[in-house]
Amino acid sequence: MMQGRVSRRGRSALGTDLTILALVGVMLFAALGAAGVSLYQQVYSASAFVQRYLDLLASGRAADALRVPGVSLDLALQKDTGIHSTASEALLRSAALAQLTDYDVVSEQQKDGVYSVTTEYRAGGVRGTSTFHIVQNGWIGVVPNWEFESSPLAEIELTVRGADVFAVNGFQLDRRQVSSHGMDAKPLDPLHLLVFTPGAYSVTVDTSIASTPGVRVLADQPLARTPVDVQAQPTEKFTELVQQKVEEFLSGCAEQQVLLPTACPFGLEVSNRIADGTLPKWSISQQPVVKVLPDGANWKIPPTDAVAHIVVKIMSVFDGSVRKVSEDVPFQIDGTISILADGTASIRVGSPDIDPD
Repeated sequence: MMQGRVSRRGRSALGTDLTILALVGVMLFAALGAAGVSLYQQVYSASAFVQRYLDLLASGRAADALRVPGVSLDLALQKDTGIHSTASEALLRSAALAQLTDYDVVSEQQKDGVYSVTTEYRAGGVRGTSTFHIVQNGWIGVVPNWEFESSPLAEIELTVRGADVFAVNGFQLDRRQVSSHGMDAKPLDPLHLLVFTPGAYSVTVDTSIASTPGVRVLADQPLARTPVDVQAQPTEKFTELVQQKVEEFLSGCAEQQVLLPTACPFGLEVSNRIADGTLPKWSISQQPVVKVLPDGANWKIPPTDAVAHIVVKIMSVFDGSVRKVSEDVPFQIDGTISILADGTASIRVGSPDIDPD
């Protein structure tokens, strides 16, 4: 009897131990499964693929980002994108990247094998949201191989008025370097520039002739074309130079001892004639206060008031009497200013309006 009770107790303890082991096994299997799912999500999923791409942009590794499967574009083949076929790759470099921070994947959805991965971030201090489309391209061992179904690149269609040299995020460019027309690029032809998304791009002009505080655009939609129009303003130094050249021009006009100085904006017409042995004497009693305004790709001087003064002796053709004329002659000047290929300015003062005597 004693032996029977011990045997039953042993079988009961063994069953309890087996049950405990089974529960431990189930929990261990569940933990391993959860760890596997977490590892997949963090390392091998479509979201992880996008996260790694953002890591590269955030660390300024533009060349590595371009090597991510599906990023680079063959514009000659991809006719169905919104990207111009001659878009320049000049901005696809580390020097042109703005800071990318606070980025994270916020959602992932799958439909017909295409994973839509949405991210939030701060690019150049600007908050943004972008969605990327990812597809699987085979396997690497037992883990999926991912690529962008459509490239995350986009285009800035840039028009810079009043300058050939500009900077994007501090990286300096010349329009003739990035235009498909090269040295024949026209000043107002748009420039087509490829950029990464997400990314903030600030276009500035800072030359001796023109400047601008900058225009910033957020590239947040892959394969989108964003028009950007930048109007440079004349610098104080440039305006002072134009003022100086206009004054020199008018002073040169005043040296001509004739009633109507050649190619000058002032003069005096009389019905009589200059007295024998005398010549008119001009001076500029009030120089114009010149303004320089944008005019398409170049600049203009708007109509500006000025005053010349003439001293001359006039003889009447009727009775031969001579009178001394000393009077102010108001006039206006205007002009155009063209920037030449070598960066110098060509200033042309417009035709004068001549006041009759």
